[in-house]
Amino acid sequence: MNAATGRTISRADHISQSMGKILATPIGSRVMRRDFGSLIPALIDQPLNAATILRTYSAAVVAIQQWEPRVKITEVRRAVTADGKFALEIHGVDRKSGEPINTTVPAGGAQ
Repeated sequence: MNAATGRTISRADHISQSMGKILATPIGSRVMRRDFGSLIPALIDQPLNAATILRTYSAAVVAIQQWEPRVKITEVRRAVTADGKFALEIHGVDRKSGEPINTTVPAGGAQ
């Protein structure tokens, strides 16, 4: 189900939506699931240098591996959104169907 509209969405779109939610959620912010989320929100105000970018890639892959078992991550790249903000392009494969899963997640929050 699409979180914004309530309409039915494809499995690939649901996985993409789920990855966005995982990456935008700070660890410790969910009351009944304190370990859910990623470290990306903690990296938002860090300098945009090579070390921070590497930490962001790592935080994304670790969180998605832990919380979204339906996808195998194949690549993470940095991107710039249309409005000039830093984002992550995440490429993966649906473990069940083999269908490619590609999404772009703004570093400041879900899609």
